[in-house]
Amino acid sequence: MSESILIYNALCLPAPDIEALIQGRMIAAMPRKLLNNGQKFAFYPLDYLTNQLSIEQYYHPNFLATAQSALTQLNSQDILLQPKQISLLQNEEQLQLPLLSHKTVSIKAWARCEHCQILDKTKPLDILSKLTIWTPEAFEAILQKQPHIFLAYLRVYNVPEFCEVAAHPNIEEKLGKFVGLANIGVSEANPVLNDRTFAQRKRQLEKLEPSLHPELEKLQSAIASLRISQPAAKQLDDDIKAFLGWSSNQPTNPLDLDLPWIQKIAEVGNSSDGHTFEKLVRRGLLKLGFTGSGLNPDATGGAGGMDFYAEQPYPIVGECKATKTEKVTDGTPAQLLKIGMNHLRKVQYENSIKLIVAAGELNFYALRTATENQIDLSTNKP
Repeated sequence: MSESILIYNALCLPAPDIEALIQGRMIAAMPRKLLNNGQKFAFYPLDYLTNQLSIEQYYHPNFLATAQSALTQLNSQDILLQPKQISLLQNEEQLQLPLLSHKTVSIKAWARCEHCQILDKTKPLDILSKLTIWTPEAFEAILQKQPHIFLAYLRVYNVPEFCEVAAHPNIEEKLGKFVGLANIGVSEANPVLNDRTFAQRKRQLEKLEPSLHPELEKLQSAIASLRISQPAAKQLDDDIKAFLGWSSNQPTNPLDLDLPWIQKIAEVGNSSDGHTFEKLVRRGLLKLGFTGSGLNPDATGGAGGMDFYAEQPYPIVGECKATKTEKVTDGTPAQLLKIGMNHLRKVQYENSIKLIVAAGELNFYALRTATENQIDLSTNKP
């Protein structure tokens, strides 16, 4: 169980910056002063950007939709309060006062500073821009007013429950600075990124190594707005972010209704029921995304016919062999060679992947025939 930690202050940052940190899209923030390693604090979101740049000037185009959503959500956090009703005259009906709007802010995450560096105009800020959500213009605008940029590397953690706090007055003056909070209990139980992913991202940022997959980053931004209405888009978005290193959460997959027959494949392969084994193998190939006229899971194969043949995403022809006790004999690869050549002709057969699917191991002659004819093997034996 993670040790409880008390947080008593918060770093004020633009709401989009905090959203990017919570999403794992980046691991850096720009405070107004040099932070100490190990320093802990929450995030206080603002709808104010450094140097009054427009949102289009401050953030990359592929982050604008997320930025606008974060600002809209922040500006909707008002609570309507009904003031205590009062009576101006004794024994008279109470005066109904209007509802008052009270601004609140959600504390969604906290962070620990792992490193903080000082950057100036001599640094390759164009590469830094590509590794963050900020445009080169944002860095230039900051450096026009101050000689340095402080870049803090933050290990971010989600809070157990969102904490609503009253908005501070004149908060715009606190951008990049700290404000006090009533003590908030947090823990390290729910990091945005795991240790390994964070270490990789930190090294990439320190060494200013360019992004390896800019096209995927653009795709992720394009589908992010579809998460709510399209379940398939949500899964794809999660997968892309995990691949990019923006998230280390393992997706929770729904129960696969095909598991009962999938788990029977090896069992049937170790029996004498060859016809059922062929059907399950064809069904398994369809499950993996293969298509083709030779993958009918209900068809019954037999002598003279190919056990399976797929055309997409690449051609693959194969022979199944269920074995209860004996090893796979030389007849199985020889049959695949003969039937494949007869049905597909030489060119098509040679351009296809050749595969033997068996639960048991091949004997010496079968293995030699398969090897010499570029036939691959899929067995549960070494």
